[in-house]
Amino acid sequence: MDIPFLNLLAAYTDIKDEIDEGILSVMNSGQYILGAEVEKFEQAYSRYTESTYCVGVANGLDALHLSLRSLDIGPGDEVIVPANTFIATWLAVSHVGATPIPVEPDILNYNIDPKKIERVITKRTKAIIVVHLYGQPADIDSILNIAKEYKLKIIEDAAQAHGAAYKNKRIGSHADAVCWSFYPGKNLGAHGDAGAITTDCPEIYNRLMMLRNYGSKERYIHDVIGFNSRLDPIQALILSIKLKYLDKMNAKRSKIAMQYIEGLSSQPCILPTEVEDSKRVWHLFVIRHTDRKSLQQELRVRGVSTLIHYPVPPHLQKAYSNLEIKKGRLPITERIHDEVLSLPMDPFLSDEGVNYVIDMTVESLKKLSS
Repeated sequence: MDIPFLNLLAAYTDIKDEIDEGILSVMNSGQYILGAEVEKFEQAYSRYTESTYCVGVANGLDALHLSLRSLDIGPGDEVIVPANTFIATWLAVSHVGATPIPVEPDILNYNIDPKKIERVITKRTKAIIVVHLYGQPADIDSILNIAKEYKLKIIEDAAQAHGAAYKNKRIGSHADAVCWSFYPGKNLGAHGDAGAITTDCPEIYNRLMMLRNYGSKERYIHDVIGFNSRLDPIQALILSIKLKYLDKMNAKRSKIAMQYIEGLSSQPCILPTEVEDSKRVWHLFVIRHTDRKSLQQELRVRGVSTLIHYPVPPHLQKAYSNLEIKKGRLPITERIHDEVLSLPMDPFLSDEGVNYVIDMTVESLKKLSS
């Protein structure tokens, strides 16, 4: 049996008629930039995330970048970021001319460790970016308390947390701005690049509306130096349709995760956990093993596709060699990046497929332990 990591085609064919009809309606509308479909999705997604406003943008990186600019963060400023994250979190900080200051994660949940944040705050610190990695919400309240004490802004990178909740409130408005990616592989994925920002702040909303559209709210009148980062109406249409099924798809992900945990609980690997007071949406199911390379190879031979999220942490990437953060300076992050392996997490994976992944993982681990 061959098990793909994620079957995006199945996600399309499952609701193909609805999507095809919707795309045709957009094409026949003659409105191909912003317009009614974008506004419709923005309104629906703000309701879903329990936020006041939603601004559709071109992709998740732009969502982070424009959010930082909306908060007037720029050259000379420092922004605290998770050391353990996808590089986009750091890139957004660099794009505004600020400096990313990494903080190690909690080894139990892989998110930024609030207990380590205060030690890196300086007079130049302006904001903290919180990432809800793998769909597990971070400890937001602890970080908000730190931000309040030091008068810092908070941005949430929720690119992997569509539908997640923290203390019975959906991720979407805990911070000043919450940034979303709708990359095709996300829990809520478009059929191309797409992103959004949600917020409860009218000032941030109004500034973002200008920043995404050449610095303009009125055609040919430009109040700020802006960008071209607008959510495409076809992608907005697709997202509006798929949003109706998001909770159902997240429930399927949760079921698969529970099956994995039950089937692998006695095996010599480290399994993910769900943190108290939060609702995880299982964007990824990430295990850890000290011989990750061999385990991945054994699973590949047995027809199980896996991915590594992520093999090289940002501070060891050539792009950030200027920060001179040598190997060994962030040992928890480096250990995680050396050991993580993502098992298939596909809401269209059958029970037979899930059981096959479990059996092959057990078989592979047994071979590596012998």
